[in-house]
Amino acid sequence: MSTSKPPRIGRYDNPYRVVEWHRPLPSGTQCHPLQLETQDRAFAQGWLYARGGESTVVCLMHPRANFSHHYAVPGLVEAGFAVLCINSRWLNNDATLIHEIVLLDVAAGIAAARERYDRVVLCGNSGGGSLFTFYLAQALATPGERLRDTAAGDPFDLNRFELPAADAMIYLAAHPGEGHFLLHAIDPSVTDETRPTSCNPELDLFDPANGFADPPESSHYTPDFLDRYRGAQRSRIARIDAEARRRIEVRRQARKRWKETGATEARREAIATDFLFVYRTDADPRSVDLALDPSRRSYGSLWGVRPDWINYGAVGFGRMISPEAWLSTWSGLSSRAEIADNGARMTLPTLMIRYSGDHCIFPSDADLIRDSLATREITCHTVDADHYGFPEAAGRDVAVRHIVEWLGRA
Repeated sequence: MSTSKPPRIGRYDNPYRVVEWHRPLPSGTQCHPLQLETQDRAFAQGWLYARGGESTVVCLMHPRANFSHHYAVPGLVEAGFAVLCINSRWLNNDATLIHEIVLLDVAAGIAAARERYDRVVLCGNSGGGSLFTFYLAQALATPGERLRDTAAGDPFDLNRFELPAADAMIYLAAHPGEGHFLLHAIDPSVTDETRPTSCNPELDLFDPANGFADPPESSHYTPDFLDRYRGAQRSRIARIDAEARRRIEVRRQARKRWKETGATEARREAIATDFLFVYRTDADPRSVDLALDPSRRSYGSLWGVRPDWINYGAVGFGRMISPEAWLSTWSGLSSRAEIADNGARMTLPTLMIRYSGDHCIFPSDADLIRDSLATREITCHTVDADHYGFPEAAGRDVAVRHIVEWLGRA
């Protein structure tokens, strides 16, 4: 019997620790749990770290990831800043996450920060960057010009709510938007959305006939293949959008029948959520062709070193999701939480830190963020690390040092 271990395809020994701090909190740090009641009568959670006497608080948040022990906390507290880590009502759940609504969780966190500190700085790490930019675009909008519905068209008037502003913005390995990310990572070779292995071989990223190579050798794709591939990705997103809107309309019509007739069948159909199953969302050509959007990254995707295997497994973004959440969060054609669309209202002083070996945010993505922002005060740094700041001493600690220095000058 063979005793050799199967090859590990994941990138990290423990993927659940990738955002957790890697060194202890400085002596004297206190953590104050905050229950953040939102204006629509929901709750987010906050963890306020401070040693006392701080005048500036840095707020960290992601639409759904657990940032309660974010790796930036120890260094920022040690440097004399308070840190408020915010978890949204949709913690670890994107199946029903509506970005327009989660802005109220951001507002609750910023309001709590404003009550306690003179200066409030937002730090958008990964998906937190597009979330905070979306929030600021709405908070800084002309009165009456905020969104009045969700991406699915459900009424939700942000003009009814208080959206307190911040004083400065930090982008830390931030991406342009979850929809933007998935638009480039979804597998367009899927021919049947009900069959996870259906495949058009002419669009199969992981077929050697199209240029694929097993690691550690880099794949090589022709411009013609990439043009067809990127176009097919948009087409697949558009098809899923259409299906999402069809299912939403079915429920709306059932709601109408329920109001008119009171029929039990209509009530049930109006309430029932028919979730979308989106197969194969780890297929960005840049993950395996290192000549595309070149950087110091190694072979593979955010998830691991074998995207050709991971793409067919259970791991991935936006895999089981309500039609409304798909349109609001993961659709690169319908989501409003895109920095390219919201950056024109982001005028706050800005620090932008990109990681040179990032497997999730590529150089063109970072350039898109920088070029989309309306701010006239922007400082940019590149740090040698992957998406989560590894290795710690060369990545996370250097990034936090840049933040500390910038906060001292801003």
